[in-house]
Amino acid sequence: MSQQDIDRFSLRSTPAGVANPTSLALRLRPAGVAATLDLRVLELLTARLCHELSGPIAAINNGVELLVDEPVSGKAGEDPDFVHDAIALLGDSARRATNRLQFYRFAYGFGHGGPMVGSAPNELATRVFEGARIACDYGESVRLLPLDWQKLACNLLLTGAEALSRGGNLVLTAGHAGLDLEAIGEFAALSPETSAALSLATPIAALTSRTVQAYFTGLLAEALGSRLVRTGEPRRVRLSAIALAG
Repeated sequence: MSQQDIDRFSLRSTPAGVANPTSLALRLRPAGVAATLDLRVLELLTARLCHELSGPIAAINNGVELLVDEPVSGKAGEDPDFVHDAIALLGDSARRATNRLQFYRFAYGFGHGGPMVGSAPNELATRVFEGARIACDYGESVRLLPLDWQKLACNLLLTGAEALSRGGNLVLTAGHAGLDLEAIGEFAALSPETSAALSLATPIAALTSRTVQAYFTGLLAEALGSRLVRTGEPRRVRLSAIALAG
């Protein structure tokens, strides 16, 4: 990221609530540490990705089995509604699998300075939450950020979704202080394990497939020269990635 980009997100004011004792600030480590991922982190990210894809792919398999068991088209006894429902299941499941693959390809696979392939990040984020209990508001201000920052934004969305076990809203914005995500919903909260991983306080050996997303998000923030701040209140969790000047 250029100095101009860093200056754009320099810390000019402290976001409301940062002084809260529940706040969590990311401790920056020496340059280059975040650039290399431990093998265990890669394994856990892969396991998480496979878990995200297993649902819709299993549904596709179920739809195919239903069609195979249905009498051949044109023969007596065929149920048109049944066939229509099976095909609809296949189409919906294939679309969900594709949306997740495209989103994770950007969230996990996009490299610094690389070209953007496919849809814009905000479109990928909208699609991956489509039909879910969580609504995603990817602010216009975020869409103007460099792609490296939007990659962090997408990973913040995944981390924020962990706080909304009963559904809710994810609101992503950007301003002069940095990148902001609000997770709003009933009993919105991040577990102590997820919070520790977000601050990179969790030893790599202690990471799990549930906490590795937060850890990876913390690494991305660190690589961009920023610190993460978490604040919480009833029905709301706020995650802020604040770029450090210089």
